[in-house]
Amino acid sequence: MTKLIIQIPCLNEAEVLPETLAKLPRVLEGIDTIEYCIIDDGSADDTSGVARRWGVHHIVRHRCNRGLADAFRSGLEKCLAEGADIVVNTDADGQYEGADIARIVAPVVAGEADICIGDRSVGHNAHFGRGKRLLQRLGSYVVRTLSATDITDAVSGFRAISREAAQRINITTEFSYTTDMLIQAGRKRLAITSVPIRTHAATRPSRLFTSIPSFIQQTGVTILRAYTTFNALRVFAGLGLMAILIGLFPIGRFLWFFANGDGGGHVQSLVIGGALFTVGVLVTTLGILADLIATNRKLLEASLLKLRQLEERLDAAKASTLPDDAHEHLFERQEATQ
Repeated sequence: MTKLIIQIPCLNEAEVLPETLAKLPRVLEGIDTIEYCIIDDGSADDTSGVARRWGVHHIVRHRCNRGLADAFRSGLEKCLAEGADIVVNTDADGQYEGADIARIVAPVVAGEADICIGDRSVGHNAHFGRGKRLLQRLGSYVVRTLSATDITDAVSGFRAISREAAQRINITTEFSYTTDMLIQAGRKRLAITSVPIRTHAATRPSRLFTSIPSFIQQTGVTILRAYTTFNALRVFAGLGLMAILIGLFPIGRFLWFFANGDGGGHVQSLVIGGALFTVGVLVTTLGILADLIATNRKLLEASLLKLRQLEERLDAAKASTLPDDAHEHLFERQEATQ
């Protein structure tokens, strides 16, 4: 039995949510059960009420707005807790075509990929302006290089994730999960692919960022942080060796003049070179320490994965021993905590 849960992060989407839900698939090849999950990220309107009236199976509500990354993380945890074998993430504003869920799910169902990204063909997408197309292509190139993946639309939120991949991904950013997730997945050697999808014109301005410069800044910080987390030694050792090499030039300059009997007038070269050399050694040492911390992170993530798997087995064992009426009471308690 293969279970698919389609999750939709929402922020004040009461007006457009019904249309989005109506376009979601009810039957897919290779999928036995399809359910929906709404993550209401502190909406001020009746987003949760609309979801209930439309029969959404799972509703997660944040009391205040936590941001897209946290909403995605909450939804992923809920979907895993509800036994999803595959999780699809899509937007509530109707940007993506609901029927294309079949396309992004197919590689995961077939066992060909752990993660499948919906490729919006940003290079020639008619719904994107020229500047946005350029930024999307540049950003995707950077993420593709740093994550060692072959994904041309790195920031597409339309993606399907296998259960195993979802258990191994730990979103740490507070801005957007898309690039953080891809860099993690690439460095953890998960199988990632993409398929072309259709898109619709935006019905409203993005709520993720207020301006293009703000988006570039926050995305850049997210990419840098994610890459440094998994490649700490390479980043810090590279910066340290660069400082050391630069410092060797003024030191060599001083030694040249000193050998020719004119070292007294060039002590500043020795001071600058010595300072750069010392900084380089310290940064390289920080890289070694950061690499040890990264190793501990890998061990902690491996332990967390095993803990999640043990919890699932324990829950399954408990559920199999509960009488039917106990199942009903348990379901009511779960609903009450949402």
